Amino acid sequence: MDQVVLLAASEGANPLIPNVWEILVTGISFAILMFIVVKFVVPAFEKTYAERTEAIEGNIAKAEAAQAEASAALDEYKAQLSDARAEANTIREEARAEGAQILAELKAKAAAESARITEQAQVQIAAERQAAVTSLRAEVGTLATELAGRIIGETLEDDARAARVVDRFLGELENENAGAAR
Repeated sequence: MDQVVLLAASEGANPLIPNVWEILVTGISFAILMFIVVKFVVPAFEKTYAERTEAIEGNIAKAEAAQAEASAALDEYKAQLSDARAEANTIREEARAEGAQILAELKAKAAAESARITEQAQVQIAAERQAAVTSLRAEVGTLATELAGRIIGETLEDDARAARVVDRFLGELENENAGAAR
């Protein structure tokens, strides 16, 4: 190593100061490299940067448009939902009113049917009472005629006379019952 220092000192060059030719070659190489970088590499980077910027801005615009579209769709959905709820309430109220009307009609029909059945029952009861009264009159008349015949000691076979006796007897019974009911 001592020899290298001596060799350099013998040439008269200062080791701290570089050779001019090295500086010149390095400077020209650096200038060529800078020219290539500025002419070819930087525009490629700028182009890529611009494309990415445009893509990002385009994606942002698309996202904003999609968000606006989604907001519009949400608003439309909410409006449709509100309309559907209002329509459902209207249908529900109409159904309640219709149900109340049907119930009222059924009650009226039931009341009319009940009145008709009651009236028929009363007519039937009156007819059965009349039949029972007629049947009882005939039986009571026959029994009264037999009883009167036994009491008098003669037979009352005359139908007209027997009918008069029975009618008189029953008339007296009805008058007694009517007086007692008052």
